[in-house]
Amino acid sequence: MKNNVIAFILFLTLSSPAFANVTLPNLFSDNMVLQRNTEVAIWGWANPQEEVVISPSWNNEVYKVKASNQAKWEIKIPTPKEGGPYTISIKGYNEIVLKNILIGEVWICSGQSNMEMSAAWGIENGDEAVKKAMNPNIRFFSIPKLTATAPQNNVSGNWTECTPETMKNFSATGYFFAKRLQEDLKNVPIGLISSNWGGTPAEIWTPEEVIQKDAVLLESAKTRKEETYGPNQPGRAFNAMIYPLAGFKIAGVIWYQGESNVGSSVYDKTFSALITSWRKLWNYEFPFYYVQIAPYQYGEDHFGGVEIRNAQRKVLQEVANTGMVLTTDISTIEDIHPKDKKSVGTRLANLALVKTYKTNTDLVNGPLYKDIKIEGNKVIVAFDYAEGLHFTNKKSNQFEIAGADNVFYTAEASIKNNTVILKSNKVPHPVKVRFAWTNIAQSNLFNKANLPASSFLSE
Repeated sequence: MKNNVIAFILFLTLSSPAFANVTLPNLFSDNMVLQRNTEVAIWGWANPQEEVVISPSWNNEVYKVKASNQAKWEIKIPTPKEGGPYTISIKGYNEIVLKNILIGEVWICSGQSNMEMSAAWGIENGDEAVKKAMNPNIRFFSIPKLTATAPQNNVSGNWTECTPETMKNFSATGYFFAKRLQEDLKNVPIGLISSNWGGTPAEIWTPEEVIQKDAVLLESAKTRKEETYGPNQPGRAFNAMIYPLAGFKIAGVIWYQGESNVGSSVYDKTFSALITSWRKLWNYEFPFYYVQIAPYQYGEDHFGGVEIRNAQRKVLQEVANTGMVLTTDISTIEDIHPKDKKSVGTRLANLALVKTYKTNTDLVNGPLYKDIKIEGNKVIVAFDYAEGLHFTNKKSNQFEIAGADNVFYTAEASIKNNTVILKSNKVPHPVKVRFAWTNIAQSNLFNKANLPASSFLSE
């Protein structure tokens, strides 16, 4: 008799899928931030054809959706202007109530160790920043290091409020970015999703099929060495650490990576493919702001570091709605992890405030190479963002010119009408220019905002 009862209970358990619980990806949790003034997607799983009822407290409307035969449901709901805290009720056979939700601006912070680097690593003035980091209007979601050979539909993690304890181990660049945004955006809530992995090349953050379908990218990807501290196979971090976020409405991305691609001659193409593939996944052209890698002694026998800096500069022209901050003036050549992360985060935020939020019109870019004009034995170099162009020590030995033989010589450089004029007795017929063209070069050309010029090689 007892066995029959057990068998009957087991039968009921196995034959009652109709009462499967509604579940949510971990991205939807207490304390989260949703993007303001838009429509946001909310999704999860339930029994096939189960009705799911969503009710956000900011408008007390009721939204209904049925789960598909794949047991998945998704619905778009409108969000108001910034504010909170709110709740969202999600009800099927069970009910989930998400609490302490804010409406504001959501940014993904991604890249390698310089983005990952937290106050706990020992940043400049880190202890003081940690003490002051009680800010319930900044929220963090940290994604653990994960790989997958196929795109995933969920990721570990949960949203937390910014406190000294949570900020201490979160991306310092991301935190200072949020703090600076709040100064101009009047304390609008900021949600930061941190998805980064030290020592990783750009290829692992790019969909595998994008690399596989492009012979140039594939050839370059094959040169990435296997490392003990992380993967080198295309798509592995993308599948596990980016794909599960797709559809979660974001304001944009900040990115800090490049050191692990030193040696690549096609980084501009690789990086452009990464940005384009992320935007395709989200289905809109969100802003993508990134940090140019800092000067570092990668070795005297090659120009690997400066070539990456130049490639990053070129991406600005190749991919729309991007921005780049330089760090040559706030880093030391001995440390691949520059400790002044406050300046980096602030510069990224200044870009966003001008380009995305349009709250001011400050000059937020350093001088960027525009073109050259050759007049006899002289070369006139023009720059964008050149107002107040000056050398830090009144003169510069960082410009070189070459003739048709492609042999570069240091040029005499002078500034006139916010252009740089170059000449060298050794190059009577110049055709090419390069600037700050070593791995360790720290630019000595600045504009009136005291922002440095990028290394460049004229094409």
